[in-house]
Parts: sequence; C-alpha cells; structure tokens
Amino acid sequence: MLKTRLDTARIRAARQVIDPIFLDTPLYRCEALEPDLGCTVSIKLETANPVRSFKARGTEVVASLLADKGSSAVVCGSAGNLGQALAWSGRARGLEVTVVASRFAPAVKLDRIRALGARLELVDGDNEMARVRAAAIARHDGIGLLDDSLDIETCEGAATIGLELVDAGSSFDAVLIALGGGALATGIGHVMKALAPDVEVICVQPAGAPAMTRSWRQRRVVTTDSVDTIADAVAGRCPIPEVLDDLLLVGDDAVLVQEASIIAGMRVLLKDAGLIVEPSAALGIAAILEDRDRFADRHVITIVCGSNVDLDAYHRWVGAGTEDPLTLNQRVLRRKP
Repeated sequence: MLKTRLDTARIRAARQVIDPIFLDTPLYRCEALEPDLGCTVSIKLETANPVRSFKARGTEVVASLLADKGSSAVVCGSAGNLGQALAWSGRARGLEVTVVASRFAPAVKLDRIRALGARLELVDGDNEMARVRAAAIARHDGIGLLDDSLDIETCEGAATIGLELVDAGSSFDAVLIALGGGALATGIGHVMKALAPDVEVICVQPAGAPAMTRSWRQRRVVTTDSVDTIADAVAGRCPIPEVLDDLLLVGDDAVLVQEASIIAGMRVLLKDAGLIVEPSAALGIAAILEDRDRFADRHVITIVCGSNVDLDAYHRWVGAGTEDPLTLNQRVLRRKP
C-alpha cells in the first residue's frame, strides 16, 4: 500500500515562507481560447513573477529551511527554471548558489541564472547528467543539495498552486498539469485529491520524453536512453521512485502529446491569450487539441507553468508560416502511426 510523502498541513504552512510575489498568481477564464478548443478553459498563470515559472514556490521553501539551519551554500541540477528560482531565493537569504545545467539548455535560462548571481557550471550532457554532477559537488564541498521533486519541499511548494485553485471557489472538472520530474503534478494532485476529489488530475508529457508517463502506466520506474522534444523543462529520462509513488496516488491519467501539438498549443496561447510561453507551458493545451471530444463541454484549468523561452527558437516554432495552428495540428496528427 503506497503512502504519500506530501502533507496538507505543511503545504498550508509553506504559504507563510514563500515570498508573496510568487503567490496568488492570476487565475482567469480565457473565453478567447474556447472556440478553438471546444471547452471552457481557465488559465493559472504561473509566469507572472520575477523568475517566470512556478519553480520559486519550491525553492522559497527549500532556501528558507537552509537559512534557518545556518547553511551558507546550496547546489542544484537544473534544466534552467529551477536554477533561476534557486538563485532568486538563495540570494534573498544570503546563500551561495551553484547551478549545474546542460550546456545545451536555452541560453535565456543560463543567462538569467548568471544575472541572478549564481555560479553556473555546464555539463556536456542532459538534465540527468546535471543532477548527477550537482550531487557530486554537494558531497565534495559539503554543501546543501536541492534535488528537484525528490526533495519534498519542491513538491509542497508547488502544491500551494492547488490551494489557490481550491480557494478560488470556481467549479472546474479537470486540471491539466505538465509532467516532468513530478513536483508540479504530485503537489497539485495531492491538494486536489484532499480538498477537491471530484476534479480529474491529468498529467501531460511530450511523447519524445515519456519516461514518467510510461512509469505511471506500468506502476514501476521505466527509464529511457534519450529524449527528443522541444519541451526542455520536462525532458527527463530517469523517474525518481519516491515521486512515482506519490504520482500513482493522485494522477487520474497521464497522456503523451506530439511535438506538433505542443507547437500548435503555443500558437493558440499566443493568438487567443496573448501569451508567449515555453513549450512545457503549452502541454495542457496540446492535450485538449489532441482529444477535443474528451474535454467537450467541460471546464478545464491548465497550468501555464513557464515562459523562459529562447525567442529565436520561439519564432522558428510559432512564427514559421501562417498556417492556422488547428489545421497544422490536425494535418500532422493524421500522419501519426
């Protein structure tokens, strides 16, 4: 019998240590999206803060605990957004922050990590190799290690989003959550199951980075040798067993979406919501585009989780040509095997 690592009381307490600038992000119904998507859509805009992603909710909790213990330094492996968030939270609490990232991570994320005062070390590999190197630095230097999703504070910080959804008092049927390492999905999912159990928790991952979704479906850790997706923020290969156990308790479904649908989702968010987002933030919209019948006549909330996107790449994906995003999506999906 699985038992969750998350605790609702601790999640409520996390609100007290998170800088209010990261709390109570906008939640609104976006009617302009609805003709294209065929359902009622509300957006939880986690990009409306100084680091432009949800990650600071978790790093605020982690940095507060480290500062309270008298720690002076911390290191993390990051795809980019976590590193920015830890740099922000650590700087505010006098912590020396080191971030290990892939040298292939988007330059906009790496530049922002440096600008926030963190030491940045680059590895010739992917996000998983960055995590391994960060752990080695922590052992060698005797400093704190933030291991995203494994450290429960990252999950419970993200879970405060769920409290805000519940506190908003609006009625909704499902929440669509980007799935990478699992902190966001397990955190929000835990709150939904505890406080709004009728809400369907649907996790969305790129088909080119399917490890956690395959693990959820098979109820055991399934790793992959490589990833192939533009959604760098969720491009993991090696699910963490403890996080999978948490996810199995709260996820009602885990779906994989195609790259064409992610791009179409980014275009829809730009065209109808005026939002420039990174690919991981469009996963929820991509899921609706791929299965409109499933969501027809339902009220769905999608978590727009990050907007740290390289603009040159964004223009290549979203600005290439003038084809309507729905037409593009349908045309490519017809070619799926």
